[in-house]
Amino acid sequence: MITWLKKDMPFPPVSTALRDPNGLLAAGADLSPERLLAAYTHGIFPWFNPGEPILWWSPDPRMVLFPDELRVTRSLAKVLRNRPYEIRFDTAFTQVIKACAAPRPGQAATWIGPAMIEAYTRLNHLGYAHSVETWIDGVLAGGLYGVAIGGVFYGESMFHRVRDASKIAFVHLVWHLKHWGFGLIDCQMKTAHLASFGAREIPRAEFVRLVRKLIESPHHPGPWRPEVTWKDAASLRC
Repeated sequence: MITWLKKDMPFPPVSTALRDPNGLLAAGADLSPERLLAAYTHGIFPWFNPGEPILWWSPDPRMVLFPDELRVTRSLAKVLRNRPYEIRFDTAFTQVIKACAAPRPGQAATWIGPAMIEAYTRLNHLGYAHSVETWIDGVLAGGLYGVAIGGVFYGESMFHRVRDASKIAFVHLVWHLKHWGFGLIDCQMKTAHLASFGAREIPRAEFVRLVRKLIESPHHPGPWRPEVTWKDAASLRC
């Protein structure tokens, strides 16, 4: 049985989440910046369809990527070296999250509704939520968004309009996070796509322990600016 949250009620321990693949923990409350930041710092994230109650999740195991473990295929490395593109951070957050919210082929809608867009846009204005953008010929071709607290980046969603554009953004994100001293990227739940980059599952208890340690790292507020190029990445051994 899940907990129904009132406005000022704290989250229950993540160990009480339902024993299903996604780890449903609680329902209700709001999407205020305070509530969202409290969720992420406890290993919890919101995920619900528009028109439904807010649902809070903490999967076990948890899919993560350690920046040192990033894998880049030869074909993607060739794209990163040779394709003309520009990486930007936090210059088109609303465009990115709305693009992530757009229906995929074969889907009528996505879970990123107006309430989520408004909530994460507020976090962007506060310097916690960030967009990573791939621009090609002056047009937004792909990207992703997520939340950064201390030394943890919590990935939320990505999109592409041009082949490999979201992959380019993701690799550049990892390079920058390593450059800035981040220790962990939360990928939430397992996908073959994320696994191809080196992401892997760890027990929720280990994830929570790492988060507690890493969120004490210095905050790197937005807006972010690009600092790492393909040539720089070689010195990071990425």
